[in-house]
Amino acid sequence: MVIKNLENKIKLVLIICSLFLVGCVVVSLGSIWTARTMVDDAHKKIYVLDGTVPILVNRSTMEETLDVEAKSHVEMFHHYFFTLAPDDKYIKYTMEKAMYLIDESGLAQYNALKEKGFYGNIMGSSAVFSIFCDSIRFNRDSLTFTYYGRQRIERRTSILMRELVTEGALKRVPRTENNPHGLLIVNWRTILNKDLDQRTKSNY
Repeated sequence: MVIKNLENKIKLVLIICSLFLVGCVVVSLGSIWTARTMVDDAHKKIYVLDGTVPILVNRSTMEETLDVEAKSHVEMFHHYFFTLAPDDKYIKYTMEKAMYLIDESGLAQYNALKEKGFYGNIMGSSAVFSIFCDSIRFNRDSLTFTYYGRQRIERRTSILMRELVTEGALKRVPRTENNPHGLLIVNWRTILNKDLDQRTKSNY
């Protein structure tokens, strides 16, 4: 009888220990899952300082902001590529910045213009080129775009306005300091580049 009672007590202790162990495992796993969820939520939140006051903002994914980032990337490239001044160092600087945003199709067009003496002509005529973006049509599914803009070319004696339309596609790449949007323009080409209006500058 004593042995039977002892066996029952041992079984009871084993059951209690097993339940305690299972409970510890459940609590541990629950704690790990809760902590991981909290860390993930914390990574999605960013604090921005407004003077000395921290303001909580939510970080969005690239999928949520793809349209905005794609259009910004395309506009940035065209700004660097088509904004020119009669300064060889400035031209070199803007072209280097532009080449970080595009594949070899941009470099090919730059080299073609350079071989034709286009940039040397800018220096010789003291021309100033400015670009104005009218609109950018972006297809989210195919990651293709069409850029519509106007270019203002100011020389000593005249001001010329040209219509510019280009097309290309976008490819995702890692974000870097020189490519903050994490996109690369590929297969870029000029569809239209024609004169709109030319007027003579008044000389006083």
